[in-house]
Amino acid sequence: MSRVAIYARVSTDDRGQDPENQLAQLRAWCQSAGHIVSREYVDSVSGAKGADERHQLGCLLDDAHKRKFDLVLCWSLDRLSREGLEPTIGYLRRLSSAGVAFHSYLEPMLSTDNPMVRDVLLAVMASMAAMERARISERTKAGLDRVRAAGKRLGRPELGDDMRARIADLAATGASAYRISKTLGCDIKTAAKYAQAA
Repeated sequence: MSRVAIYARVSTDDRGQDPENQLAQLRAWCQSAGHIVSREYVDSVSGAKGADERHQLGCLLDDAHKRKFDLVLCWSLDRLSREGLEPTIGYLRRLSSAGVAFHSYLEPMLSTDNPMVRDVLLAVMASMAAMERARISERTKAGLDRVRAAGKRLGRPELGDDMRARIADLAATGASAYRISKTLGCDIKTAAKYAQAA
């Protein structure tokens, strides 16, 4: 018999979704397995947001480190997180380091309540996250190369002579880069760059 924390999440943009749809089956699973439900944590927010923006997930992670339960039960892994592989692995590792297992109701193969499966699963997911990072980097580089090959200049556009003269005039009066940027409606770094050049 384990102490179980149930985590349910519905997105604010998923109209008509009710966390009770998840909770009813998760409670039934706990009862049939002979587990005790320690607490239910429910967020109504996008899974693409991190634990700092999902109050109940943050509480769950804090309580995991206080050993208030042995297992976290979710409807599916995407209820825990839709932030991508790396953040998801981070949550699973945080739970694991607290001695708390994770179980996905719909995807038992993604559960970490078996120590051997946990280590293999986390290793495979970490490898997939590394491949995902590499693919994103390659796509970004290919996009930049394509833009350069088309003759387009990357970065912020150069300021016109009129704007440069206005920055120089304000800089000559002793105005700070912040004041120049506010006065002229330009970026503070741009204001600093051209004020220094003046």
